[in-house]
Amino acid sequence: MEPADLGRLITVGDPRLSPDGQLVAFVVTKADLGANRYHTAIWVAATDGSSAPRQLTAGTDADTGPAWSPDGRRLAFSRTIVAKPVHHRLLVMQVDGPGELLTIADDREAFGGVTWSPDGTRLAYAHRVRDARLAADDERDQPPRRIDSVSTREDDVGWTVDRRRHLFVVPVDGTAAPRQVTDGPYEHDDPHWSPDGRSLAFTAARDEDWDLRVAADLWIADVADDGAVDGSAPLRRVTDATLDHRRPAWSPDGNRVAVIATDHRTIPHHAQVVVLDVATGEARTLTGALDRHCSPTPGARPPIWIDGGAAVLFAVEDHGNVALLEVAADGSGPASPVVDGERWVTGYDAIDVVLVFTASTTTTPPELFARATSGGPERTITALQSAFLRAVPALPAQPFGVTSPAGDGEVDAWMMRPPGFDPAKRYPMLLAVHGGPMSQYGNRWMDEMQLYASAGYVVVYSNPHGSSGASEAWLRAIRSPLAAVDPGTGWGGIDYDDLMAVVDAALEREPAIDPARLGVLGGSYGGYMASWIIGHTNRFAAACSERAVNNMLTLEFTSDLAATFRFEVGVDPIEQPEEFLRQSPITYARDIETPVLILHSENDLRCPVEQADQLFVTLRMLGKDVEYWRFPDEGHELSRSGAPKHRQQRAELILDYFARHLHP
Repeated sequence: MEPADLGRLITVGDPRLSPDGQLVAFVVTKADLGANRYHTAIWVAATDGSSAPRQLTAGTDADTGPAWSPDGRRLAFSRTIVAKPVHHRLLVMQVDGPGELLTIADDREAFGGVTWSPDGTRLAYAHRVRDARLAADDERDQPPRRIDSVSTREDDVGWTVDRRRHLFVVPVDGTAAPRQVTDGPYEHDDPHWSPDGRSLAFTAARDEDWDLRVAADLWIADVADDGAVDGSAPLRRVTDATLDHRRPAWSPDGNRVAVIATDHRTIPHHAQVVVLDVATGEARTLTGALDRHCSPTPGARPPIWIDGGAAVLFAVEDHGNVALLEVAADGSGPASPVVDGERWVTGYDAIDVVLVFTASTTTTPPELFARATSGGPERTITALQSAFLRAVPALPAQPFGVTSPAGDGEVDAWMMRPPGFDPAKRYPMLLAVHGGPMSQYGNRWMDEMQLYASAGYVVVYSNPHGSSGASEAWLRAIRSPLAAVDPGTGWGGIDYDDLMAVVDAALEREPAIDPARLGVLGGSYGGYMASWIIGHTNRFAAACSERAVNNMLTLEFTSDLAATFRFEVGVDPIEQPEEFLRQSPITYARDIETPVLILHSENDLRCPVEQADQLFVTLRMLGKDVEYWRFPDEGHELSRSGAPKHRQQRAELILDYFARHLHP
């Protein structure tokens, strides 16, 4: 695989079953290097394999979020028109035959979470509402922006303080304009209809200090047939702001709502599947005994009620895999696997008789599969990756375990060797570190690892303490040692020790690795760790620190997640700024002797570009060996969803830099 092959990549995801389970709609995204954009189309396929998958929309723009009508004859979806200025449409089309493509709404803001009312007459969706100050397109003609919360921006979305997200309901026949269900300076999301069609469940934080608590509640809006809010009980809060609730799904009997809930008061915590009684707010946690994270990314979605409401289907991370499990909705028994194995489920849907899912392995990008919910053989629905894999043969990854220096378990690790590997030769090694830190590497396709190994490197990657996929104690082990609750080592503690143990194990496991030609790279928290590592050891001959956290103290005040890192670190940055600085790579810049490549996106709001500027200016003033590249008009997700040309250029910069220093 070479950088230009990024233009061949296809993504298959977001499968959605028709009500009778006979058809599945899904989203296919193709990169286009020539046009420097992505083409995203909705496809449909028979779940029994009786007909070949077919493309339903043209894909000249970006069509996403398919949602079936209750009668299974129509699909609602969102379309982003990429021509400048970018605008968005909410559309409905016939699936069972020819019919007019109906535009339900057209706006400069995107339509998300589109869902049909049970009688098929209305759509609910989430949509940003622009303040009057944004009426003028030219920012020089706009009045000043008033900041009244710390939650003002979102990466890849931009300013939100004057574009809050609200819920809307609109008739599908076009007889009335969309009606706004929620209001106020809050963010609303995840609409889901009650079985009787009179209410919407949704999530929102609507307290006075909502921006400081990071806890969305489950709310119920009583919606009249015409889409207006029922004045007798417009909004009712079901939960008490203790936990953060996301992705609600109403039970078939209308008495309960399943959600993904997380305790954000002292993060990180595992996300849990929780069932809430709509009338009383009583909560039952169904997945606590698993001691695993139940909201994987990619692939997070609302839990699915199955067996007539007796059980709930959900996804879980487990030691580098993402599996599907089911659990009794009354909490009467343990969760049991439905789809498992050495793979990563990236999307799924189910009704009582049919289950569909997209899944990836280390050697295959995601494809779509189907099987009976009760079990039995899986049927491969798509083979859209076959041409790519014939042109670019995949390299396998070998898993191995490393005893953590903490003595509390094994670090899951993987090694990918170059094509034509000859054990009699000597090879440079790249240690890759994932972001998060609450995420995991695992048994899924990763184009970056394929690129680096194809370029002649032995690539090693792992899940040190702080990663998800293991116990909550493992996850929380890198909280600050000064934290009042569950103190740990802090960032750069046991996680650093784990990574060095993985390096030692890789060198012992594969004698062909040249210990004089080691490189380290990573993005976000992985970029933090690349910066941290070279400030604490000279074992590496070169490093790439990408979209990194370099100063944890300033990040707390400049990130789009401002004022939330204190919950993760476990101390207050105003009261104890020195603890944030102690854990910051910038503090140890004077000790860096390793040549380092810095990459950052200029529109990154998660780890603002000032993080890269601080490291570069400091190293430059100290006379260190540093190279710095900034990508215009890109956010934090450059490596995954940035412009195709920028993704290719990024890969070329990384490979060129390590080639100059490690000589593969």
